[in-house]
Amino acid sequence: MSKPAMRLPRYFQTLTFRLILFGVCLVIFSIGFRLLFVLPTLQEQVRELAANQQMAIATYVAHDIDHKVGSRLALIGTLAGELPTSHLEQLPLLREWLRRHQHINPLFNSGLMVVAADGRGLLGEYPQVPGRAELDYREADWFQAALRSDQPAIGKARRGRATGDPLIIMAAPVRDHNGKTVAVIAGVALLNAPGFLDLIQETRIGAGGGFLLISPRDQLFVAASDPAMILQPTPAPGINPLHDRAMAGFRGVGITTNAKGVENLAAFASVPSTGWFVVARLPTAEAFRPIHVLRELVLSNSLVMLAVLLGLMLFVLPRLFRPLTEAARAMRRMADGQMPLQQLPISRRDEIGDVLAGFNHLVARLLEKENALKASEAKLDFMAHHDPLTSLPNRALLEDRLEQALARSEREGSELALLFCDLDGFKPINDQYGHDTGDQVLRQVGERLLDGRRRVDTVARLGGDEFVILLADLNHAHDAARLVAEQCLAALAQPFEVDEHRLSLGMSIGIAIHKGASVGVSHLLSQADSAMYEAKRAGKGRLAFFTLADSD
Repeated sequence: MSKPAMRLPRYFQTLTFRLILFGVCLVIFSIGFRLLFVLPTLQEQVRELAANQQMAIATYVAHDIDHKVGSRLALIGTLAGELPTSHLEQLPLLREWLRRHQHINPLFNSGLMVVAADGRGLLGEYPQVPGRAELDYREADWFQAALRSDQPAIGKARRGRATGDPLIIMAAPVRDHNGKTVAVIAGVALLNAPGFLDLIQETRIGAGGGFLLISPRDQLFVAASDPAMILQPTPAPGINPLHDRAMAGFRGVGITTNAKGVENLAAFASVPSTGWFVVARLPTAEAFRPIHVLRELVLSNSLVMLAVLLGLMLFVLPRLFRPLTEAARAMRRMADGQMPLQQLPISRRDEIGDVLAGFNHLVARLLEKENALKASEAKLDFMAHHDPLTSLPNRALLEDRLEQALARSEREGSELALLFCDLDGFKPINDQYGHDTGDQVLRQVGERLLDGRRRVDTVARLGGDEFVILLADLNHAHDAARLVAEQCLAALAQPFEVDEHRLSLGMSIGIAIHKGASVGVSHLLSQADSAMYEAKRAGKGRLAFFTLADSD
């Protein structure tokens, strides 16, 4: 007799367990996929982003330096052209001229000086620096360059012979009217002065990075974030291959190892006005730190993610079918009349959501029919109380509102006025232009009578060319009625434009005033009607108030 097959406990056969097992497998697959495929792609993107950022920084600093150097070269060239040669023989005037121009545009923070054409001394300087006037400038590179060129020249960065400070000198020849060089004007700029190269010397990139400003012509570090490297010679060829490429003209981004053995991400950007280039460098350990952090984060959080997933699924799955239970409970309450018929919320687009969507579709169809029925009832009610041509209240609605106004008048002691309006000259329009034109005129008449009325007033059409205006809750009904009647007569006096026709109409208005004890609606309408006929007998286009004589 064969042994019965071993049956798994019921929990391992449930949908909850299967979904948990599927979720665990999915997480494990996701972790492996990120480690094997996604992470290498992210590493490459981070490297590219860091390189682009480093290049952008280097380019910005290089452009900033180029602008500052260019401004100073342009200034020294301008000063050379503006310096009066007559001042070279009048030293007080020359010194005052230098002082004034230094104060106007102090780009050369260590001052301006004018060197004799033979280079044996200064003709003038501002401000005065001890020891500078006695120096011999004949062999100075900037002096020789200024003598050989018509353009401003820039010398080699060096420490000043008079002060010992790191500086650079820019010079231009001063020529007389014959074009002969009679002197050289020079500006001295300290490298570490604010507004010049201090951006390089005082700014660092990250915690371990910084800048270098290199002159390939002079094989010299002009400026650097590390003060010890300022005015030091560049490495000899062969020591740093990437540096050798940069000295030969390479501009871009690469990885190199500095003299201290630290691997750096370096970006090289040119300073066109000087032939220099800027190096923005950052240790690769710092530049690519997000890659290492990301790898450690993926690995260290894998188990945590798995545990959290298990906890969430154990909490969520037992509640997975709760919407279906709640929907069944709500359906029963609707069937019992404990809550109105309405659509149920759909939280998920699964099988449960499909059931709820089907129920909501059924409810929507029922509600559509109910709304259509209500709309039809509302339309019928409107048609029963309004004129179909002008949409104004008809006689039935007017009489209802008039009864309410009479009741308020009796209760509160207020006054009301009833204006019975009959068009003058409407029949000829109907006969000559047709009923369609006449209907359009009647619509415009209704609009003009409505214009300016209060919310408590009623403008109604009794039929044909007869209109009634009810003015309720008045204190001085006689004055108010006269004012409204005059407004209506003025409005009707304006031509009516219908189908390119300009038509003229008039109106006769009869007014009945009431206050105090209630009277019959038909009685008040009759009074206003009588007054209207009195207005017509008086010549049409008029208004008339009801008096007892009108009823005789």
